[in-house]
Amino acid sequence: MALQNFMELTLETIKKPIAHEMETFELKFREAMRSKVSLVDKIMHYIVRRKGKQMRPMFVFLSAGVCGSVQESTYTAASLIELLHTATLVHDDVVDDSLMRRGFFSINALWKNKIAVLVGDYLLSRGLLIAVQNKEYRLLEIVSNAVREMSEGELLQMEKARKLDITEEVYFTIIRQKTASLISSCCGSGAASSGAAEEQIDRMLTLGTTIGLAFQIKDDLFDFEKSISTGKPSGIDIKERKLTLPVIYALNQSTSSEKRHIINMIKNENENPVKVNEVLKFVDSKKGIDYARNKMFELRDEAFSILNEFKDSTYKQSMKDLITFTTNRSY
Repeated sequence: MALQNFMELTLETIKKPIAHEMETFELKFREAMRSKVSLVDKIMHYIVRRKGKQMRPMFVFLSAGVCGSVQESTYTAASLIELLHTATLVHDDVVDDSLMRRGFFSINALWKNKIAVLVGDYLLSRGLLIAVQNKEYRLLEIVSNAVREMSEGELLQMEKARKLDITEEVYFTIIRQKTASLISSCCGSGAASSGAAEEQIDRMLTLGTTIGLAFQIKDDLFDFEKSISTGKPSGIDIKERKLTLPVIYALNQSTSSEKRHIINMIKNENENPVKVNEVLKFVDSKKGIDYARNKMFELRDEAFSILNEFKDSTYKQSMKDLITFTTNRSY
């Protein structure tokens, strides 16, 4: 995809080959979330109304198309992933005490923590039941493995955040588990749902991991890119004491005294906008932003290389466009 054409890339244009499937999925997904308990049904309706970009189901359907064709099993895969992912988001908001999610009030903000935890459990059980009722054990294995990885990644990050001693190797372990494992399961389950051979499923799992790593690095870059373009520091990750790739690289290029000074600011003065701005400028001066951006593009090119192993199709082109969108998005 030429750079000049990127501005034309939107999720709506990317999903054209699967537009009908996505509409059908919407109906099936809403049906899967229904409950006879009025409170649960009310909360499920609220969750459906505030859905995000739906990139995960897109990865599932496009992966199925790349490896063969969309089957009834593909709808089960997409529903399973969305249910389990939504469950983890609801639980994350409780753990982080977050009151907002995608510009809406979180479930725990509106219905309190106890109900939010139970709603997360309900979503998790619905996902498991859909897989078992349809005898989709391979899909269940792929997605359950992702949920395990996500939990381990979150706990590893919490463990390391106390000392702020995250190396680049540990950083990649954390984001592979926390973010990339889910996108990997989207691509792997999409391939499995199309009846692909295990070798193809493994390649699609690797593709999803590669895309997921690039996706997370892009998220990490948002803080810095926004601050540089507006001249105003946002530094959300700094305020939350998160060591992301640009910061890790910058610290590795520093003297011991510089490192101590920056880590002390992140630990103890992360609420001070002047200090946050100093950290952001330090990272920029040490080329941390450039380094992270180059890593992201390396991963994007690696994803293209894996995808090129598959035969040409409109699904493959849309998957390429979705990968491009992932690393160039502004939101």
